[in-house]
Amino acid sequence: MSKLNIQPFFDENTQTVTYIVTDKATSLTAIIDPVLDFDSPSGKITSTSADKIITFLDVNNLRLEWILETHAHADHITASNYIKAKRGGQIGIGEHIKKVQSTFKKIFNLDDELACDGSQFDFLFEDGEIISLGHLNFHVMHTPGHTPACVSYLIEDAVFVGDTIFMPDFGTARADFPSGSAKTLYHSIQKILSLPDQTRIFVGHDYKSASRDQYAWETTVLEEKRNNIHVKPDTTEAEFVTLRESRDANLPVPKLLLPSIQLNIRAGHLPIAEANGTSYLKLPLTVELN
Repeated sequence: MSKLNIQPFFDENTQTVTYIVTDKATSLTAIIDPVLDFDSPSGKITSTSADKIITFLDVNNLRLEWILETHAHADHITASNYIKAKRGGQIGIGEHIKKVQSTFKKIFNLDDELACDGSQFDFLFEDGEIISLGHLNFHVMHTPGHTPACVSYLIEDAVFVGDTIFMPDFGTARADFPSGSAKTLYHSIQKILSLPDQTRIFVGHDYKSASRDQYAWETTVLEEKRNNIHVKPDTTEAEFVTLRESRDANLPVPKLLLPSIQLNIRAGHLPIAEANGTSYLKLPLTVELN
């Protein structure tokens, strides 16, 4: 009998899935990839989505121990810091977040404002590290490619893969962000697909597809190997890289990329407020005038 309970929360605005994972015996709980609501035109951040998570914790008398990030997301703002302030818990992410911080510190010209040592998070996980949650063990798998800091969390027969691989009919994640790599992503996918066929895969996003009108976020290793539109057991590295890079070349920039990254590399902490008490984000301009 499974020792864990998995409760998904889907945020349709960002098409992100947040997971509440609970050890049934102790009610100790981890949250994976929580979301804050952000209205880009006004710059307003609200907590409707995160408050639903908090309400679920309270109604079910769950004790929050971990708030886990699979990576620094480019399409939503993390609610990790907000939830920690409300209900405690320790925020964890892969140790290679330091590389992501260093990369974007240069892009946003943040000078000494941003420490690039991961100190904004409570824990930085190494590949192969084991996190305890009651009677459960979370095995950390470094699965880079989409970003260099991506990790997946393997718990019993369930693996939470973030943006490394999607539902079979949508394929795989883009790899064209700074320090991303289609070649590296290919090998991370092979790592996930080397798990037992019955392993349940819980994806970080779903965008539907032409073949269905319902969102979905749970699949299996076997389903991915049989039906993933981007990678099959006989797909070579070169074939995947060609497909992924050609697809990425035509993808639009995520709408929330610039605000999301600036906050997510800080674990959701706002930038230091200026003299008027307001925090500001930067908007780098690319000028291409004739």
